[in-house]
Amino acid sequence: MDRVSVESYLSPATLSAQLLAELSDPRSTLRATIQRNGAAVIVLAGGEVDASNENTWRQLIGEAATVANGPGPFIVDVTGLDFMGCCAFAVLAAEAERCRDRGVELRLVSCDSAVARLIRAGNLDGQLRLHPTTDSALSTAASPPSPRPGHDAVRASLAN
Repeated sequence: MDRVSVESYLSPATLSAQLLAELSDPRSTLRATIQRNGAAVIVLAGGEVDASNENTWRQLIGEAATVANGPGPFIVDVTGLDFMGCCAFAVLAAEAERCRDRGVELRLVSCDSAVARLIRAGNLDGQLRLHPTTDSALSTAASPPSPRPGHDAVRASLAN
């Protein structure tokens, strides 16, 4: 990529200076726009996510997710990604769990059938809900968080 553009429609304090510098680096193969739409926080990702920028991806998703508050969803639109390594899905699945614990639903946007196949093959369809467009992810009614096996039992035993 010749040029990388980083845009944020959130307050400047939302994203760390380190993350902004990494995404702005001309050698970066990852680019992102982060915006709000009502209560929703949306990440529009482009370029590539692989082992070489996994930490930047993790930081981007983590920092953007912390801005999302329920009942608004946290939407990650990967339609602009040319490549998404397995590490990208692992980061999204882990963040989906953290979001769920806070009452926020992570919604993934892609119309690429390969993304859907990888989600099914990785048994991540319970964690990553796929939508064909950002508009459909925005208009979908919030669904109750899916309990993780044993998670509620552990919480109940800790409460007693």
